[in-house]
Amino acid sequence: MLELRPHQIEVVENLERGFQEGHRAQLLYAPTGFGKTETAMFIMQSAARSGVKCAMVMDRIVLVEQTSLRLGKYGIDHGVMQAGHWRYKPHERIQICSAQTLERRSTFPDIGMLIVDECHVQRKGILEYIENNPLVKVIGLTATPFTAGLANTYTNIVGASPTELLIQNKWLCPLRVFIAKEIDMTGAAKVAGEWTSGDVTQASSKITGDIVSEWVKKTHDIFGGPRKTIVFCAGVAHGRELQEQFNRSGYNFVSISYKEDDEFKRLTIEDFAKPDTTIHGLIATDILTRGFDVPDVMIGVSARPFSKSFSSHVQQLGRVMRPYPGKDFAIWLCHGGNFLRFKQDWDEVYSEGVKTLKEGGEKAKPEPTEKVKKESKCPKCGALWVWDDKCGSCGHIKIKQSVMSVPGVMEELAQAKARADESRKFWAELIGYAKERGYKEGWAAHKYKEKMGVFPKGVAPPPERTSMKTASWIKSRTIAWATKQKMAG
Repeated sequence: MLELRPHQIEVVENLERGFQEGHRAQLLYAPTGFGKTETAMFIMQSAARSGVKCAMVMDRIVLVEQTSLRLGKYGIDHGVMQAGHWRYKPHERIQICSAQTLERRSTFPDIGMLIVDECHVQRKGILEYIENNPLVKVIGLTATPFTAGLANTYTNIVGASPTELLIQNKWLCPLRVFIAKEIDMTGAAKVAGEWTSGDVTQASSKITGDIVSEWVKKTHDIFGGPRKTIVFCAGVAHGRELQEQFNRSGYNFVSISYKEDDEFKRLTIEDFAKPDTTIHGLIATDILTRGFDVPDVMIGVSARPFSKSFSSHVQQLGRVMRPYPGKDFAIWLCHGGNFLRFKQDWDEVYSEGVKTLKEGGEKAKPEPTEKVKKESKCPKCGALWVWDDKCGSCGHIKIKQSVMSVPGVMEELAQAKARADESRKFWAELIGYAKERGYKEGWAAHKYKEKMGVFPKGVAPPPERTSMKTASWIKSRTIAWATKQKMAG
């Protein structure tokens, strides 16, 4: 039986409210691993029970089979709109189909609701259908709503809880990021703001050995041996070079691309998904970026730099953040420079989510300076610095606290002050929230401790208006408490 989690129920309710308010086409943003497919299946099942025929359109044919299997697992009757498929049942009220199949057909199915998976991949045939059928309700699903033109189709965006809250509630897995040896893209040509595939492949191939040796070192230092890994390579030739070097080092990595037949790719991914697989890692360019769901992957390797495609970067990160029993964190080895290149955008999406559709789409990002690159990683292990002067991965002390005027100390002290100011602001917003709702004295301090681990110190600040981030956190804790009470009852 399909049952949704509290954060999924919340977006279903918000979508229903959006339809009631007159939004015919809505976009559901949620991070990779949120459970957008399960949420979509729940919506279709509810609509079908009300007599509404629904279709869910997948961006790739291979995802049709995956989605059909998941519907079958929950016992949800459906048909697959594909000639010769054993589930070809056009009478069923829930239909699963690929965009390619629909575009080849002269007519679309007679439906009342259309769900578009990976809607940021805007296909002409789907967009024309939406425009020409104003009575059909539409829900677009995406983890990366950054493509230009989405606002022309979708008039309302329903944002799920941001990644930070989903990690706090154990629905997603945190990342430990290592800034590894970077692929040098100096002088590489660009087309429409993105580096050309040929130059990316050539530049990436120069550090193939470093990519392999860094993975060997990290997987042994952190896990004591190889752990299931996915590698995002620069192209077919680069993927095959990586496979050869991994194999020469004694590890079973398999490169898959558009040049292999679909059956080989399907069987390889199915094998890799098994808990007892003998495959240590998969290597690919785009195949693993969308629709790949193997939650026990412990390591992701970025070996393909992007100049402007923040959406691809986010999709890649999401592939290793799915939760799994015993998986306390996932490792991200960044050779592409993408984590620092897109860090500002990632920090915003991580803590705030996405609330509006931006015009103009993605733009090329300026390269971080050498100073920023140096100061962003631990000089001993290469881990990304997060807040403290002590590296969270190896314990290396970055700067000894001193009253002396030492280059770099003032910057660290400024960061510490910024953290203190942020914590105090959070306390002030909790006080404001409590006063507005007439909560008892002490509620704000206990909520502060719930997130920070300690009670606030010093004189309480004056109340402040609650930000969207703080309000979302309070709401997530309320939902979690209610769910716990329901289960206990």
